[in-house]
Amino acid sequence: MRNFRYLMHLLFMSLLFCFMLSDAAEANDGIERAGEILQLVLPATVAGITLANKDREGFIQLSESGALTLCVTYGLKYSVDATRPNGEEHSFPSGHTSTSFAAAEFIRGRYGWSYGIPAYLAATFVGYSRVESKQHHTRDVLAGAVIGIGSSYLFTTPYKGWHMHPQVGSSFYGIGLSRSM
Repeated sequence: MRNFRYLMHLLFMSLLFCFMLSDAAEANDGIERAGEILQLVLPATVAGITLANKDREGFIQLSESGALTLCVTYGLKYSVDATRPNGEEHSFPSGHTSTSFAAAEFIRGRYGWSYGIPAYLAATFVGYSRVESKQHHTRDVLAGAVIGIGSSYLFTTPYKGWHMHPQVGSSFYGIGLSRSM
């Protein structure tokens, strides 16, 4: 529960900080800046959660997933000749999106949906920010998401330890604890 709250607070504060930093000359500037910062905060937060859990195996899996994500993303970026909506080169796939979705899928696969939902929402915002700011086409963002999710899916195994999960009944709300052996 403590780690989940910490993740939510960190993501919220990061988004708030990003919007406070923007000059707000245009709406796109704040969205683009928030996406750029969030694509760094998300993997760093995920790495912090693995370290807070003393999850060495998870940290190694995250590193392997990240390495594969970067290799595939930049291999494609420099071999596919695609122009960005703003006229610059190396559009396909979106690196911001691939690293964000790699982190989101890792945290979901390793620790469950209670961590995965906020991470996937943050990764989706990063992808949206890339299209909104005219840095990428929708196809670039979708390809980045597939690369990130796929690489984490290949390397990530569920965490063996205590798990928290929401419980909802007809007359109660709560948090359940379970342990995987």
